[in-house]
Amino acid sequence: MKVLVLILVFAAAPVSACRLALAMALDVSGSVDQQEYRQQMDGLAQALIDQDVQNAFFAMPDVPVAVAVYEWSSSSYQRLIVDWRLMRTPDDLHQLAGLLTSWERAASPEATGIGAAMEFGRDLLRANPGCWQETLDIAGDGKNNDWPIPRELRRLGLLADMRINALVIGRDAQGQGHVSPPEVGELAAYFHAEIIQGPNAFVEVALGFQDYARAMKRKLLRELATRPLGSPSPLPPVRPRFAARSVDQ
Repeated sequence: MKVLVLILVFAAAPVSACRLALAMALDVSGSVDQQEYRQQMDGLAQALIDQDVQNAFFAMPDVPVAVAVYEWSSSSYQRLIVDWRLMRTPDDLHQLAGLLTSWERAASPEATGIGAAMEFGRDLLRANPGCWQETLDIAGDGKNNDWPIPRELRRLGLLADMRINALVIGRDAQGQGHVSPPEVGELAAYFHAEIIQGPNAFVEVALGFQDYARAMKRKLLRELATRPLGSPSPLPPVRPRFAARSVDQ
């Protein structure tokens, strides 16, 4: 009888008090200069405290979102900025945003090791607070040129069934103050073919680092509005006041 009571107690307990584990990977490779680095950090901070994004974060107050942030460059460089934090209140988001705006860049290799960044994100997600769903976000302004190769990680099943989205950052290759759509399209196609994976995975596009905050807001709204598997009820719809530019898988 005692055994039966214990089974019933544990069966009635909630499986988790977190609906989404969101790991965010920021590109700090050699192609990102100091001004762009600050635009990326400040843009993420700005997106996190945007009112529409806050509404999406707290659409289900009893089951918060967990956030972790790290930066990456070569295969040998991944730097954790924020370990897993539950975003329970607007103050939590503001504290996270304040940390990002005050974060200082460290010396990092110039290579672009997207595959290693994906492996780091995989291991980070494995240590999440037991959320219903997991998502890794890879932000980048160029293709992988280091080891391991992303498509090989996927082919060998080393990323399992994790969901990976991407934020592609277009570059002003000609130095003329604008981003060429064909070049952005080529990079978005690369991320679509080689990087993203999982249910409803998508590529969001920023037209230069100056567009980072707006693109990040679009991406966060889309991710946070997704109904988690096993949730007791659908999330309230979030209707952003802009047209999204994205590429679905």
